[in-house]
Amino acid sequence: MHDTPDIADRRDAVCVIGAGASGLAAIKNLREHGFAVDCYERETSVGGAWNWRHDRSPVYAATHLISSRPLTEFPDFPMPDSWPDYPHHSQLLSYLERYAKHFGLGEHIWFGTEVVSCEPVGDGRWDVTTQSTGGGSHRVQRYAAVIVANGHNWSPAKPEIPGEFRGTVIHSAQYKDPAQLRNRKVLVIGGGNTGCDIAVEAAQQATTVWHSTRRGYWYAPKYVLGRPADQVNDRMLKWRLPLRLRQWLYRRTLAFTTGDLTRYGLPAPDHRPYESHPIVNSQLPYYLGHGRIRPVPDVTRFADGKVELADGRRIDPDLVITATGYRPRFEFLAPELLDTEEDGRPDLHLHAFARKHPTLAVVGLLQPDAGLLPLAHWQGVAVARWLRLRHDDPVRAAAVQQKESARPVRSWSRRQVIPTRRHWFEVDHIAYLKAVGGLLREMEPAK
Repeated sequence: MHDTPDIADRRDAVCVIGAGASGLAAIKNLREHGFAVDCYERETSVGGAWNWRHDRSPVYAATHLISSRPLTEFPDFPMPDSWPDYPHHSQLLSYLERYAKHFGLGEHIWFGTEVVSCEPVGDGRWDVTTQSTGGGSHRVQRYAAVIVANGHNWSPAKPEIPGEFRGTVIHSAQYKDPAQLRNRKVLVIGGGNTGCDIAVEAAQQATTVWHSTRRGYWYAPKYVLGRPADQVNDRMLKWRLPLRLRQWLYRRTLAFTTGDLTRYGLPAPDHRPYESHPIVNSQLPYYLGHGRIRPVPDVTRFADGKVELADGRRIDPDLVITATGYRPRFEFLAPELLDTEEDGRPDLHLHAFARKHPTLAVVGLLQPDAGLLPLAHWQGVAVARWLRLRHDDPVRAAAVQQKESARPVRSWSRRQVIPTRRHWFEVDHIAYLKAVGGLLREMEPAK
């Protein structure tokens, strides 16, 4: 009897972890560059975060995109022109299902299969241990490379609030339906897009709604001058307007549309426009103006079954929803493989390429100011070219990869953002695509 199971050598095949939007883009681009691919997906269907049936999906009944259709679709697979500016989550899932079918990706995906561990075994190769999601025996296979696309919006970051609370506390990941809010006294904690969206839903369903935010944000409307706001921002970036001018225009736009929200009790922003992830919500000012949402400061503790706020006030909700974001998690990788810092933040070139392991990359670990899918597509192209160059011209690949993996973040991202976990992977989509384009040119076959 052997202690270790037999290892099946898949030779030049690449392992992709996850069949959400980013995993599908990775499979497609690897296949187009001639690689055999095995993708492992713990659920029984594609879609990742956008498949609300999945355990780990953060999607709830009313979820719509906050980036508009043209800035969200894959560049080589447009969404239907008849779709709305901001599609519903069910439309995005059907889009990903059609994408997988159109490019024949399903035959490369092992559903109901979880990756337990990935270990480097020298010469850039990896031993990947998998098992059925329901348990069962482990299987080990050896791959030429590993591409991680397990998403970063599924492991809830829950705040530590001391004290006892007699009501219900849930993370926004557990919020699925407006019925959960009906006739309740609801406190929503968190000023991001999810927190604002849930506060708006609560304003329509609950008897009382408090919205707790730690700092002030810039709240952009979904439409500016009759166009989706991200399209207006995209146009300004393409015109190469200086940041200071864009910030001035942003302030003027908000003055003409949402106005000064501090008059409702929201804190003033402690940063300039574009220095935090954009909050896009046209309904929040509406419900603030109608008194249906009451802004309150940070929560300090639970006391006597109530909630104590930073200003000393106490409120008595019966449901607390913490919309406090998610942490990136890669349980199947030793932290040092991604140069993960003590706080859990991986240090990757272009937020994609492991610095010490040229055959390990992550796709989709980005927080852009527009849709993620186009960026995931070009990441997939870059990863496939990176591996193809390593296969076809190892000497040149080693030179390119050594040079690229030593580049600090500031050499390809000049984005100034407030230093919080929420902004670890924040990028300007145009600047990011330019940086990826530069890498693609570096890897072009020698003339």
